[in-house]
Amino acid sequence: MPADPRRRRAAERAARHAPPQADPTSPAPRKRPITPDRITDAALQVIATEGYDALTIRRVAAVLGTGPSSLYAHILNKDDLDDLLIARLCAEIEIPEPNPARWREQILDVYGQIRDQYLKYPGVSRAALAMVPTHLETLRVGEGILAILLAGGIDPQTAAWTLDALTLYVSGYALERSLVQQRQRRREDAWVLSREELIDRFGALPADRFPYTRRYAPELTSGTGHDRFDFTLTLIINNLTTRSTP
Repeated sequence: MPADPRRRRAAERAARHAPPQADPTSPAPRKRPITPDRITDAALQVIATEGYDALTIRRVAAVLGTGPSSLYAHILNKDDLDDLLIARLCAEIEIPEPNPARWREQILDVYGQIRDQYLKYPGVSRAALAMVPTHLETLRVGEGILAILLAGGIDPQTAAWTLDALTLYVSGYALERSLVQQRQRRREDAWVLSREELIDRFGALPADRFPYTRRYAPELTSGTGHDRFDFTLTLIINNLTTRSTP
């Protein structure tokens, strides 16, 4: 008796969508090789989703589906990984051609870019603290900032220390912002107060011991967005002494 056409068509359709049968004689598909770029990608993924505190060699290896020993063929230790992370972020920084007429604006722009890169990955600016940069991308950014300062007429020694001071400030600023954002997401950390709550608390302080804190509570708690960041960088930049023109 001939087969039911509807059943035959159903069987053909099922066969088209069935996964191909594995050939026992064919080799297993090769895993993607571990590279410094893949390690950096995985590390940034961990930081973006779990924060910098969760970053370990073992955690990165798990994201890559391998063991920690596979990573040590490409990086020396956690400090080496930190160097790769900061270099990857620095690769996104655009350095302008130094312009003596706009050097202050250029410095603010470059450090604003660095700040924004750090804030994409909660806590990653910790990787830049107490680290001597060796990667070419990180050195490229430092070279560009130094060139802008020198183009503005800043003495070389002052320019070198200004580069260090501004870089340290941006790292600390981004780290604090990241910590506050993380704590605001945790319900148990109710100590993170709104501006109104802070003003109320300052206003309730004993007047004989805290007269200025009470009086200037609105000023102490003012500022939105990156107002304080811009203020601090501008304060430092505008107080640099330029070399006199011979």
